[in-house]
Amino acid sequence: MDNQGMNGLGTTSSLRRRVRRTDSSGSERTFYALAESTRVAWERVKSLYSSDPDTRTADMSDVKQGYRFIDPLASETTIFVITSLFMFFLMCQLYLSRKQLIELLQNLEFHSVEVIIVMILLLTVQVAYRLHKVRPVFLLDFVTYKAPERLATSTEHFLELSERAGVFNQDQLAFQRKLLERSGLGEKTSFPDAMHRADEIKNANGNGHVVLNMHNARMEAEQVIFGVLDELFAKNNIDPKVDIDILIVNCSLFNPTPSLSAMVVNKYKMKQSIRTYNLAGMGCSAGLIAVDLCKDLFQAHKNVRCVIVSTENITQNWYLGKEKSMLISNTLFRLGGAGILLSNRGADRRLARFQLMHTVRTHSGAVDLAYDSIFQMEDKEGIRGVKLSKNIMDVAGNALKSNVTTLAPLVFPFAVHIKFGLYVLKKKVLKMKSIPPFVPDFHRAFKFFCIHTGGRGVLDVLEDALKLTQDDLKPSRFVLERFGNVSSASVWYEMEYVEKCG
Repeated sequence: MDNQGMNGLGTTSSLRRRVRRTDSSGSERTFYALAESTRVAWERVKSLYSSDPDTRTADMSDVKQGYRFIDPLASETTIFVITSLFMFFLMCQLYLSRKQLIELLQNLEFHSVEVIIVMILLLTVQVAYRLHKVRPVFLLDFVTYKAPERLATSTEHFLELSERAGVFNQDQLAFQRKLLERSGLGEKTSFPDAMHRADEIKNANGNGHVVLNMHNARMEAEQVIFGVLDELFAKNNIDPKVDIDILIVNCSLFNPTPSLSAMVVNKYKMKQSIRTYNLAGMGCSAGLIAVDLCKDLFQAHKNVRCVIVSTENITQNWYLGKEKSMLISNTLFRLGGAGILLSNRGADRRLARFQLMHTVRTHSGAVDLAYDSIFQMEDKEGIRGVKLSKNIMDVAGNALKSNVTTLAPLVFPFAVHIKFGLYVLKKKVLKMKSIPPFVPDFHRAFKFFCIHTGGRGVLDVLEDALKLTQDDLKPSRFVLERFGNVSSASVWYEMEYVEKCG
């Protein structure tokens, strides 16, 4: 199966070819293009996951990695069972020697060896549990940013702004219209203030820096970040000056100095002992990476509260150039963000809405296809933007399959483990080649699926890859339609939908 996966990557990457074109001035421009259209790529990957069961089969290396995460000594259930067995043995010993209790107190030689050994083992188990015990991660509350009506950007308004900027020709406008019509975005998504000032760009002869600059990017960041934090603190009666011990801010494309986390500390005058982290350049996965970082920090620091802010900043990344692969981001990314309040305090258990059970991280950065799939860069004319590869459907399917496969041993019921063990026995030991690949029913482990709103095509591919139903994808499709691709905050909008609609 590993070889099949490698061949699949090789086939996809071979679609890339180096193309030379000549622009209107006669100078040669060199860039990478793909031999297939975006629509053909979507259909190819969807067909692959629908018709080839081997594509959905678990990679054994991912499965092994998932089992390595299991720590039985960190489980209260496991420790309870072991302790109960030891206690049962001790009670049996006492019952059998009930007539000699007085003698036992006077002379500890009777069964003393067995009793001492069991007591030592019992003490060892309890000590091991204390050493392996994972501190809880309680989700106390979260809020998502809802932009004011004045920032709403329908399809026609977006195209109007693009035309008013005076930098796009009719072919480029038509291309963006076609993308919007297929994107899955609705008519109420939002752009930041600066992107509504397209006339100023035209008056500056197409110089986007007059409004798409650092000052306005800071204004966007403050609007979203302070907006969600003000609401989060007010709802939970939190005094940010004293009640917050850890602050994590993630924003991929905007990383000023002072940092965004420093901006938050300054705004709310947080205490000097606060631990701050600023995650940058980590894309749409950074929101969950921040949760994983918080979980690790909670193991080192007890009785603390953490605030996470997940957002993206698009003011400086409205692409005003001509490369089609970089125009795609204009039609997907929209204004949004989320604030999350977490705690490991025992006293906060009764206040918690959820408790985090598992986090699993898998990294595909070593694969060139994945590394190149989303790339912030400048085009040949020096205009900055974000390039989205047409191979992103392949990358998304492979990455999610690897991640879920690693997570599976932690969450699937025991019956599924037995079935998988029998499959491995038949496949690896008995060398049976006629048995179909083992593809578990993910509904046995997950009730709801909050999949990042990368775009309609990506959601279609993941629906086929994991054999999900249309109801499973409702949260993702709703958020994509209502808010657009809000990057790392998208899963929190989906959580909000699940809570309200079930």
